[in-house]
Amino acid sequence: MTPRALIVDDEPDIRDLLGITLGRMQIQVSTAADYASAVKHLGSERFDLVLTDMRLPDGDGLDLVEWIQTHRPGVPVAVITAHGNVEAAVRALKLGAFDFISKPLDLVALRKLITATLRLGETSVEETQRRSTLTLLGDSKPMQQLRQMIAKVARSQAPVHVSGDSGTGKELAARLIHESGPRADGPFVPVNCGAIPTELMESELFGHKKGSFTGAVADKEGLIRSAEGGTLFLDEVADLPLHMQVKLLRVIQEKAVRPVGETREVPVDVRILSATHRKLDELVKAGRFREDLYYRINVIELHVPALRERLDDVPPLVDMLLDRVSRQIGVPRPEVSDEAMDKLLGYSYPGNVRELENILERAVTLCSGSRVEPEDIQLKQGAGLDLPSVVDEMAADGLEGQLEHIEREAIVKALEQTRYNKTRAAELLGMTFRQLRYRVKKLGIE
Repeated sequence: MTPRALIVDDEPDIRDLLGITLGRMQIQVSTAADYASAVKHLGSERFDLVLTDMRLPDGDGLDLVEWIQTHRPGVPVAVITAHGNVEAAVRALKLGAFDFISKPLDLVALRKLITATLRLGETSVEETQRRSTLTLLGDSKPMQQLRQMIAKVARSQAPVHVSGDSGTGKELAARLIHESGPRADGPFVPVNCGAIPTELMESELFGHKKGSFTGAVADKEGLIRSAEGGTLFLDEVADLPLHMQVKLLRVIQEKAVRPVGETREVPVDVRILSATHRKLDELVKAGRFREDLYYRINVIELHVPALRERLDDVPPLVDMLLDRVSRQIGVPRPEVSDEAMDKLLGYSYPGNVRELENILERAVTLCSGSRVEPEDIQLKQGAGLDLPSVVDEMAADGLEGQLEHIEREAIVKALEQTRYNKTRAAELLGMTFRQLRYRVKKLGIE
């Protein structure tokens, strides 16, 4: 069936330009010069997309976006904004617009927008999610709401900020948004903003020209441009220094990047998702995160619930994680006794799913038979359900790294003393052979 589009603009020249452009893309076009005519068309005809100007003689493009969301929710709508009027674009996205494009119209960008919009109707979100290799386990109410929200935001190009505690699976949620939307065939580029040295951040994100600074021996594309046609996921976005926040804001507003040493901006077509375990609104109040950037990346907020908020999901998570851990260690998958499961269900998981996986890794190593018992499950003291989680995840990660370093040195020393006889080394360290084999693999000693 030939795609059909409705163009809503009071300027005849714009209607003609858009009509010619879409016609060359084999799209059948109808036009309307005002809000009333647009509503009349939408009430009696089928459309696969709507492209509307923000300013209409008898109303506002935002009014039309709202009308479509109420009366024709399956029809994607994109808005045309005046150059630099990002506030209006953000309002449109919050109301449910698929995307926006600024005047003067860039026809290349317009064709990309139209192509992405039409992809929404080719495959349903439910079908896309069924084909995905990624899964959000759990049937608890918070997880059902999360999946519904992912399905909704996947049908938009609006920036989404994924919030939640460390270890909840924010990157998994971001990947599902990507795979469930029209950019699924494009790249998904995750960037840990806290892991890039400040002095290299601009070059890593924006790229550079050869010779632009000492060590720039060749042109570099940069991470943002490597996500062309796909999704850029900025994890721990709160760690961006203020000068980089300014540059990221311009990328979002202008849909363009300027590589280091380049005199002109390069158009870029990426959807930006972000995440952090910190509270961005509090950082804004403290002056450590730009308020204007906060409102640009937080057009839609997606909250990933903590594991303590969905304890009904622990049993299926345990099944999945035991399969994974057993494969990684290379041992038969043990069962979990009812008493051990009760113990797991009575814990608050300050480290969320990541901590549950670590608990099960230790349990598989410690269990002597084919079943995990309560004594095999080691939990943090004071982290029962009666106490709120107050663990500083950053400090915990740092301490864990130091402990792993000490453990690695002790194991290497024992192996050297026993001439790499693992049985004797395990005896020397006071652990079983199975435990030593697991730790050697876990720490990457071999």
